[in-house]
Amino acid sequence: SPAPPHPFSDGVAQLLERLGSAVLPWDEAVRMDFDLALAAGPRGVEKVRAPLVLLPHGANFLKRVTEGAETRVAGLGRQDLTPQGRALPAAVVLPHRDDLDCLAHTCPEALPRASVVGDPVHDRMVASLPRRRAYRRALGLGKGQQFIAVVSTWGTRSSFGAIETLLPRLLELVGRHRRVAVLVHPNVWSGHGAWQVRAWLAQCARRGIAIVPPEADWRPLLIAADTIIGDHGSVTLYGTLTGAPILLAASPEQEINPASPAAELARTAPALSPAHSLSSQLAYAAAEYHGHQREEYGAIAARITSEPGRFSRNMRRLLYRLLGLGQPAHPAHTPPLPLPPPLTRWSTAPHGRYDTGTGASA
Repeated sequence: SPAPPHPFSDGVAQLLERLGSAVLPWDEAVRMDFDLALAAGPRGVEKVRAPLVLLPHGANFLKRVTEGAETRVAGLGRQDLTPQGRALPAAVVLPHRDDLDCLAHTCPEALPRASVVGDPVHDRMVASLPRRRAYRRALGLGKGQQFIAVVSTWGTRSSFGAIETLLPRLLELVGRHRRVAVLVHPNVWSGHGAWQVRAWLAQCARRGIAIVPPEADWRPLLIAADTIIGDHGSVTLYGTLTGAPILLAASPEQEINPASPAAELARTAPALSPAHSLSSQLAYAAAEYHGHQREEYGAIAARITSEPGRFSRNMRRLLYRLLGLGQPAHPAHTPPLPLPPPLTRWSTAPHGRYDTGTGASA
């Protein structure tokens, strides 16, 4: 598993090693021949000597990029598919059949290489939804405790980009009946460094808010959440699978693909306002969701993939075909997600400090 040079690559090699991968130095990897290569982005792939399978690196193709007078859907532009003049990938993996229409507009010569395969995160989360109670117990959530997951993509227009105004609002939530976890995009951790991110969030951690590290699996936390505070990133969109109301702290129109389910979510979910308490806005979001928005959220979630539950099967078939091999003689399996560690592992508050019932530290 080589990791190409990237402004946000800090910690990638260590993460791959913890997962049990053999990590090759990039300058060595680009001198070797491989039977197949998988990439979730274009950076560096023009140097890879292998048939390339290109995948989206998040939910659907939800973001757009503006460069000068040109705007493109991130991941489906010609420069994404043929970086530095590289030949077309052996396969372009798409989560939804509607993505074929976008590809026909942005890079029609790639259509013969496109395969509508599905979305692995969608399928693992859906397979894990029946374990919600087990995830909540593992996190240490008590009966009747509300759990709020605060999630952010990266960039100046993300919810974390306005952290100086969001932090005081999060401290409003600390109390006996609520637990809070903050999940920040790995690019923020890598770009600024773990020390800086923890320094920014130190007051939250001291008050018992869990600061979830980038190597932790965020999916069980999202499934366990009663409410999600998010933005225009993939994690927020995956939140539509969970049955939790969503409150948007940021949804910059200029960064969202207008044809994506993220754009529909931005039109549907309530937006965080500075004029009202966060507690009252969470109550409003819950009332709206349970009153009449549940079906709207379900329709948005259905747009993440047109191959629900079939990613493992479809992807295995594609990879073995490209390798010229027959598939194993058993069905592809999508296991549920493992249990998460307790939230107390990710905060610096003494035991019980969050459990005051007053919103103030003990």
